[in-house]
Amino acid sequence: MKSKFRTALLSAAFGAAALLGAVLPAHADGEKYVLIHHSPDSETFWNTVKNGASLASKEVGAEITFRNPPTGDLADMVRIIQQTAAEGPSGIIVTIPDADLVGGPIADAIAKGIPVVTMNTGTFEQSKELGALLHVGQPEYDAGKGAGEKAKAAGIKSFLCVNSLFPNVAGEQRCKGFADGLGVELGTQMIDSGTDATEIANRVKAYLSANPNTEAVLTLGPMTAIPTIQALKDNGLAGDIYFVTFDLTPDVSKAIKDGIIKFAVDQQPFLQGYLPVITLTNYIRYGVLPANSVLSGPGFVTKDNIGLVESLAGQYR
Repeated sequence: MKSKFRTALLSAAFGAAALLGAVLPAHADGEKYVLIHHSPDSETFWNTVKNGASLASKEVGAEITFRNPPTGDLADMVRIIQQTAAEGPSGIIVTIPDADLVGGPIADAIAKGIPVVTMNTGTFEQSKELGALLHVGQPEYDAGKGAGEKAKAAGIKSFLCVNSLFPNVAGEQRCKGFADGLGVELGTQMIDSGTDATEIANRVKAYLSANPNTEAVLTLGPMTAIPTIQALKDNGLAGDIYFVTFDLTPDVSKAIKDGIIKFAVDQQPFLQGYLPVITLTNYIRYGVLPANSVLSGPGFVTKDNIGLVESLAGQYR
């Protein structure tokens, strides 16, 4: 009796397994993913994103390739997306710096049956409209507004926004959020700094010289933060003017410890690289997908909590 019961139980189990196998998507280890972002080669922020994606790829046994326009030219990014889609990778991870420019090529890749996860730049709504699986990133306006509210609480009423991200709309969203957090209008205090370190420092010094009553400086990443640190040292304002930046590097961490930068807005770039690889792999292999996009930030790193993250800045934070 027991033997018949065991046989029936095993038969049912194998039948269920066969049925389950029939409905799951076919897969094989060794998926090939391409991560495409919009920034120039000089932007060190992406090293942490790459670390996250590389670790995830190693853990799941996939391959990851990184591509970007060397000078940050979005027309070049469009071509990169198109070329990547033509190659037919297992999945694409991509930013949305300007939905009007890159949205079409991203949607075309999805229409070809390539799974896409968007990350970093862009909104959850844009990602959904394009047909991506989900978005991993920081709501840029909300992050800027949160930073502005902290500055307002410290008594700040005016600021300079050093924006190197043109034409990426994320830059304006951060600056506008900061202005709204302060309760002021965004106007000429947002400058196009360019991406050359010397030029950034010169433009910061020129603005502060022409507007000596400026109470705060907001930089949108290490590319502008590091030259701004030098500019403030040159004109004797380092440690006196209220200085806020986005993102972490060892240099930014040191400036926080030294009292030059009040706080950094942390969007956890490691997660922006790591989670899309895991998401794509689970979707391709098992047909499972999180129900929602992922908020990777903002968090705020200050002198009080820098000790928890400084050893990881530029690598995992």
